[in-house]
Amino acid sequence: MVKLNKIYTRTGDAGQSGLVDGSRVSKASARMHAIGEVDEANSAIGLAIAELDGDAKAALGRIQNELFDLGADIATPGEMEGALRIVGPQVERLEREIDAMNEALSPLTSFILPAGSRAVSALHLARATTRRAERWSVALAEEEQVNPLALAYLNRLSDHLFVLARHVAAASGGDVLWQPGATRT
Repeated sequence: MVKLNKIYTRTGDAGQSGLVDGSRVSKASARMHAIGEVDEANSAIGLAIAELDGDAKAALGRIQNELFDLGADIATPGEMEGALRIVGPQVERLEREIDAMNEALSPLTSFILPAGSRAVSALHLARATTRRAERWSVALAEEEQVNPLALAYLNRLSDHLFVLARHVAAASGGDVLWQPGATRT
């Protein structure tokens, strides 16, 4: 259980941050970039939640909690007894939710623009932010050991957010389609 009595500690003033195993790394390291991007994705999902209700809001609430798990996973380098790690069933649940939402959608015939309602736009922002978290996590994995299921989770999550945006858009007029070259003279 986490207990924070004091928010500032001054331990990071020299540009280093502590990891779960007690080691310290530069705040500019790939690991800290990945952790920060996961946090930013979680914040973007929080913005989307503010625009949603029902099943979508509940699903994203579960995902927010899992992103804290994922952040802890990335913040725990190497092998550590009892470390909090993303596990297969979490990735599989995302896949089931994607498949269930996708069943009701018509196939894509064009790329879609990240636009529409506030909820749809917020979901697309969360998707793009999640993709950035995935890129930084992959960069970290090229340097150090990373749980492969953490990478799979981020990849699936961006797909989930894309399909959820389409699902929400379908209830309010549909996707905003890309019109290639529409503004050329």
